[in-house]
Amino acid sequence: MSLPVVYHPDYVIPLPDGHRFPMPKFRLLRDLLVRDGIVTEDSLYAPEIASIERLELVHTPDYTRGFQNGTLDPKAQRRIGLPWSEALVKRTRTAVGGTILTARLAIERGIACNTAGGTHHAFPDYGSGYCIFNDLAIASRVLQKEGLVRRVLILDLDVHQGDGTAWIFRDDASVFTFSMHCEANFPGTKRQSDLDVPLPVGLDDDGYLQILAGHLDDLLSAVKPDLVLYDAGVDPHVDDRLGKLALTDTGLYRRERMVLSTCAAGGYPVAAVIGGGYADDLDRLVYRHSLLHRAAAEVFDRL
Repeated sequence: MSLPVVYHPDYVIPLPDGHRFPMPKFRLLRDLLVRDGIVTEDSLYAPEIASIERLELVHTPDYTRGFQNGTLDPKAQRRIGLPWSEALVKRTRTAVGGTILTARLAIERGIACNTAGGTHHAFPDYGSGYCIFNDLAIASRVLQKEGLVRRVLILDLDVHQGDGTAWIFRDDASVFTFSMHCEANFPGTKRQSDLDVPLPVGLDDDGYLQILAGHLDDLLSAVKPDLVLYDAGVDPHVDDRLGKLALTDTGLYRRERMVLSTCAAGGYPVAAVIGGGYADDLDRLVYRHSLLHRAAAEVFDRL
């Protein structure tokens, strides 16, 4: 039995020439995982598009319908950073469906990975930083509503603070938000997570992993989640255009193994999304994202 991985062709849509968001990486990641034998066609799962009703478990009807219909005001659309199109609507809702499916598979199988997701800058009534709907928050709410989980840990290791997620669950003890991020980075105004760990610019592999190790076991023991939603952004990498930290490929891989093996050892199901990653060299960027799935496949084989 192979690691379950979620992918859909609608994860990729055309963007204007020169746009800085690396849209092709989602398809290239899927292709690399298949080519390297990390997943097979039988272990790839295609999500359904997330319904409006599920989106509105987290987001306001005005915002949800405004984006769906393309009637957001220009300022709100610019804040998102992606030009509106019907294809973008379909892509966004499909990616949310992907994280919901990944969470379901994690509950069933112990570990599952999406090849997209991690839109943690989306707030209930607006989007920001390439994030439109908060897939981590919506997946949490869907599984809670269906009675599959009661308590969720959102473990956010993207280099940018998960401000939208922190805000959504600010008064909700059933979802614990943890964000370990570069302090001097986007967003300029941070929101308070249940536990924030700000990091200094230029932090390297050993420093980063030592800090993470100092929190992870205690965090899992204290929260005792029914599900861990893991945002495995690779933008802490030294070569990331938006990162400001100094992790290497080896450091990222060690991070993934630490998170996944610690969760597995404690019996905590973990659903992982790829989070942020920005580089001109798409091949290197896609390889960095694949480290999550490579580590997950190794840990999954030992379950």
